[in-house]
Amino acid sequence: MSSAFYIQCKINPTLGPKGDSFTWREKFRSLAGLIDTLIIFALVIGGIFRGWFTPTEAASIGVIGILTLAIIKRQLSWKAFVNSLYETLRTSCMVLVLIAGAVVFGKFLAVTRIPFDIANVVSALDMPPFAIMSIIIAIYFIGGCFMDSLALIMLTIPVFFPVVTGMGYDPIWFGIIIVLVTEMGVITPPVGINVYVVYGMCQKIAPDVTLEEVFKGILPFMISIIIGIALLFIFPKIILFLPDLMY
Repeated sequence: MSSAFYIQCKINPTLGPKGDSFTWREKFRSLAGLIDTLIIFALVIGGIFRGWFTPTEAASIGVIGILTLAIIKRQLSWKAFVNSLYETLRTSCMVLVLIAGAVVFGKFLAVTRIPFDIANVVSALDMPPFAIMSIIIAIYFIGGCFMDSLALIMLTIPVFFPVVTGMGYDPIWFGIIIVLVTEMGVITPPVGINVYVVYGMCQKIAPDVTLEEVFKGILPFMISIIIGIALLFIFPKIILFLPDLMY
């Protein structure tokens, strides 16, 4: 993602004009403002790794921690709190309508058994492992454009997982790859849930920005994700380095 920002700014410097220059001493002094953020980060990530709470619970802990800091520092008024709840409700309703449609479509695919038939055809192909894995990734990418990622994973993993592990691929590596591929689906049309979230936020900050412009804006990041997946596919140790250290 950082590379995508850098390349875009190199091509079009107006996207990221140069700011004021600062000394190293000033830069290090400014890091003091990150102490609160680092504490919350350490609490959330450390709690997950220590087994104190699940990732879902960790998200709640992070929200409570940030809310507590905002109250202690008196950076959150009652009016601002109510407005934030309103904006959250507005964005959540928009996203939930999209998810509801994707879930209904997922139910339709489950009834018609289309994902199972496709998975069975792929698993029966007489091809090298990397070719079969490439087809599986393509299926998840295309499916993620139309279905909710969780529904897609739940429908296909029971079929694809034994095939992938049988070809010798690491389950952790496969899980990370599938998460990345299905997450691409949430920024691609026609569903693109994350894009609609960004568009909803833009309506408050820059009302003149159209949905088409937001979809066009994600193209460089889509390319960077595709390149990242390709690198992880070619060099799986990038994913397995930390898990190997832990276990």
